[in-house]
Amino acid sequence: MTKHKIYTMSFASVYPHYVNKAEKKGRTKEEVDEILRWLTGYSQDELEEVLEKQIDFETFFAQAPQMNPSRSLIKGVICGVRVEEIEEPLMQEIRYLDKLIDELAKGKAMEKILRK
Repeated sequence: MTKHKIYTMSFASVYPHYVNKAEKKGRTKEEVDEILRWLTGYSQDELEEVLEKQIDFETFFAQAPQMNPSRSLIKGVICGVRVEEIEEPLMQEIRYLDKLIDELAKGKAMEKILRK
């Protein structure tokens, strides 16, 4: 079985798209980073190191210090698929992140995005 293309893509190559999507809607890079820290447990320094090292998505999630247990509260549709119904664990993590960035770009309050 071949890996999905996104798994082997550098996280750093997609990160600017997350930031750009947020900034186009009046949100900030800092908010994107806050979402990433909340979801994965990376510190800001660790996140910057990940971006510098150009690690792929698979490694990014595999090495995440502490995936947030509240991420299971993330519901909804992304790319035409309900995130809570995605069976492949890595793809679900990636889609959770996509959904959070979508919510940010749609103007949702950070407390709601971070399921507080």
